Amino acid sequence: MIGRLRGVLAEVGEAECLIDCGGVGYVAACGARTLGRLPAPGDETTLYIHSQWSEDAGPRLYGFLSRDERRAFTVLLAIQGVGPKAALSVLDVLPPGELASAVAREDKAAVGRANGVGPKLALRIVTELKGKPLGDGHFAPSAPGVHAEVAAAPPPPSVTGEAVAALLGLGIAEVNARRAVDQALIRLGDEAELPAVIRAALQELGR
Repeated sequence: MIGRLRGVLAEVGEAECLIDCGGVGYVAACGARTLGRLPAPGDETTLYIHSQWSEDAGPRLYGFLSRDERRAFTVLLAIQGVGPKAALSVLDVLPPGELASAVAREDKAAVGRANGVGPKLALRIVTELKGKPLGDGHFAPSAPGVHAEVAAAPPPPSVTGEAVAALLGLGIAEVNARRAVDQALIRLGDEAELPAVIRAALQELGR
């Protein structure tokens, strides 16, 4: 079972990428957020891999840029009705930390923004993720009083979240907004101020 790929990024498609590892090309399916944060083709990259095998499709690799994203993907797949495509869509709109916060708030609408996730499935996701580890120490509270510090005092909005919200207010699609903000943070660094991130993201979008 493959758990990680480290090699040269050879190709990037609409829903997958090809990584050359010592002359062997591995195709990994990725969410739009991951694809938007990959380096330029020809550069080296590392993907954390979730391997899946089925009799119909054979082996299938799903790639993520962090262990937390891979862990959250695995947890989502354990929920009835959530397949790989829906799990990737959820992580496109809600990275692990934001997903944990949404579950803590029982924010079904936030989860329901993911493509292919209707109201019923969003409710199931919020319900079944309670008490589950979603990476980087993020636990969704399982009941009132459990992990009360998470429920009572959710983390302040991140620069990423605020920048994405600002772009959404300008009518930019969420997937495009997140991709532009991620690219801006790659250029500016994680300590960049919010106004600078928004300006850089708008430059990424050509505005």
